[in-house]
Amino acid sequence: MGNRNSRVSTAPQEPPSPPYTLGDFCIDELEPIKVIVIGAGFSGLLAGIRFPQKIPNVQLTIYEKSAGVGGTWYNNNYPGLACDVAAHCYQFSFEEKRDWTTFYPSGPEIRQHLEELTEKYKLMRYIKLQHEVVHAQYDPTTAQWHVRIRRPNPETGASEEIEDTAQVLVTAIGSLSRWKWPDIEGLHDFKGELHHSAGFDPYPKTWQEIAEPWANKRVGVIGVGSSAIQIVSALQSKVGHLTNYARGKTWLALPFSSDTVSKIIGRDPTSADPDDLRFSPEEIERFKNDPEFFRKFRLTLETEFNSAHAYTIRGTPLSLQFKEVCQQVMEQKLAKKPWIAEHLIPDFPVSCRRLTPGPGYLEALCSDNVDFVPVPIKRVTEKGIETADGKFQDLDVIICATGYDTSYQLPFKIIGKDGMDINEKWKPHPTSYLSIAVDGYPNMFMSLGPNSVIASGTLISLIEYQIGYAVQATAKLQRERLKSIEVKAEAVRDFDEYLEAYFPKTVFADKCRSWYKVGKEEGRVVGLWPGSTLHGLKALMHPRWEDFDYERADPVRNRFYWLGDGQTYNEKTLTGDRAWYLREPFLDIPPGEHPYPPYMVHTSSLKRCTQFHKSDVGETWYDAGYNSAHTL
Repeated sequence: MGNRNSRVSTAPQEPPSPPYTLGDFCIDELEPIKVIVIGAGFSGLLAGIRFPQKIPNVQLTIYEKSAGVGGTWYNNNYPGLACDVAAHCYQFSFEEKRDWTTFYPSGPEIRQHLEELTEKYKLMRYIKLQHEVVHAQYDPTTAQWHVRIRRPNPETGASEEIEDTAQVLVTAIGSLSRWKWPDIEGLHDFKGELHHSAGFDPYPKTWQEIAEPWANKRVGVIGVGSSAIQIVSALQSKVGHLTNYARGKTWLALPFSSDTVSKIIGRDPTSADPDDLRFSPEEIERFKNDPEFFRKFRLTLETEFNSAHAYTIRGTPLSLQFKEVCQQVMEQKLAKKPWIAEHLIPDFPVSCRRLTPGPGYLEALCSDNVDFVPVPIKRVTEKGIETADGKFQDLDVIICATGYDTSYQLPFKIIGKDGMDINEKWKPHPTSYLSIAVDGYPNMFMSLGPNSVIASGTLISLIEYQIGYAVQATAKLQRERLKSIEVKAEAVRDFDEYLEAYFPKTVFADKCRSWYKVGKEEGRVVGLWPGSTLHGLKALMHPRWEDFDYERADPVRNRFYWLGDGQTYNEKTLTGDRAWYLREPFLDIPPGEHPYPPYMVHTSSLKRCTQFHKSDVGETWYDAGYNSAHTL
């Protein structure tokens, strides 16, 4: 008799798996990858620099709807257009423009800088101007983005639509790019000149040339935001009479005074106009010829900008002190017309609305040829503006400095893997993952998406890390032979919870009408990053790959198929550098004497020598001499 405890299994047996076969490629023999970028402003130009630098075999196209590069700095040409951030801080970390002419750079000077960057890095080989993206849809079967673009036909000039595809889509369209007319009765019945601050014809005509015929005209400026403040300051001395219609109140930041700049650069404050923030020819030459002096100046400014986060937190000593000082300065500058202070200085905390230094604005309001009207506008007629108190002002020119559509309702459809338009997904408000990705939209990354602008610090550095994140994700797709990368819905949910917990403790949650809150006095903050610039850089520096889902491109079960055949391309072909781990940036040297000099390696595809240096965006490195991307 057999063993009574033995059992015969009747469960169905799985068929044995076929033996695993190695891939017939080297680990760094990477497939080409296609990337489409929408927009050629700061973010798009940076993408044009970083993707070819760090991603091998990349096929990059940057579509720009306008006739020139620069984004908002190309499309805007209103009187007084300037940046409200120090010029030396308004450039990429790896750039050193030393010949800025003034502390707060003008729009034309910034635009020229971006054109110079385009030429320096030969970016026009990737950029297609007058190509407007009108539709983008993700195909989950092929993991490709299908993008429709409207452009003028190269031969006939007639409008036509073409289609392009890519594995990776990067939106770099900015949050302040879609302007709209204010909702005022009779606005378009006006028979004089009617302008929107964002609707002036772009260059080559300067705003001074545009305003030249207004020397004896009556000009009305509607608004009290940053654009209106700059326009009033610029036009006051150039028009016959100016009326500023201000529905709300606003704080003006304390601008860097000439005295502050003097201390940093060693200027004699007694010999300078305290409101003159222009650099002298001698100071510019010193910036250009003394690298150590220039870098010290820039680091001092960056440190200053990155030391003000506490004023954005409600009730902090810095916030309360800042409000008190701003009020004193505004009252002093409005001493000639003290009644304006009662209507202009807010009750809400400083920075609840976007803060701007506005040099010259308060002085302009005190001029004899300027009227400040805090009464709401009732309607616009053929001849001018009637306010709610029944008063009427004849006008020759009306400029609406009334802002943009900041709802993040895009002017074109982006359709995700489940067929949903992102505009529908972003109702009643947009949600994202760290402002750079959205669940349901694989292989798509954003720069200056929802909750990405900062209120303390400098924006350009954050843009670098947003684009750097997209580059690192693209490198991962390519290196690990992935079909798609998509942020998990629960990760988006958790970031949303963080936003909801963060903003109530800030000044941004106070009652004030702001584009941070889609032009509303109260509600969800959709424009700002939940923290400082430095906080944002740390959050984006090291991607949490565990917050994403992945599909593999190869029909192979084994997750390590991307390891290939066990060798690198340079070993297989006995070409290129085969001791790269002893050279920078791979060699991680503790403090002390450097054992090796910088290594110069000839890159056959680029036909030049490249000196490796430490990365300032992300951690992925590529050089044609290695024929591969390397991740530290």
